[in-house]
Amino acid sequence: SPTSADLTDRAVKIVADFGATQEKPLPAELAAASGAGLDPHITEQGALFQVDRVAKARNISSVEVESLIRKISFSPGGPFTPDRLVNVLELNLALESRGK
Repeated sequence: SPTSADLTDRAVKIVADFGATQEKPLPAELAAASGAGLDPHITEQGALFQVDRVAKARNISSVEVESLIRKISFSPGGPFTPDRLVNVLELNLALESRGK
């Protein structure tokens, strides 16, 4: 429930862990947990928010990570839907196979 103190506390911690600010707000999907945790997609906005973290963890440039995200993102409804999605598994495989 949105009135749950436990959920509010968890969301506040997640926002802090991501280092979100008013100038760089955290996309809502990153603060909320999926019911099953199995959805393979996040929004392009959610993926781009994490560029610096992923680049640091993989010891590659932020430019390279952003480029891969933009390359594999897609619009599920074609040109009629503004939100683009990123398949996280596909992104991870692309990150793993870069330079091979």
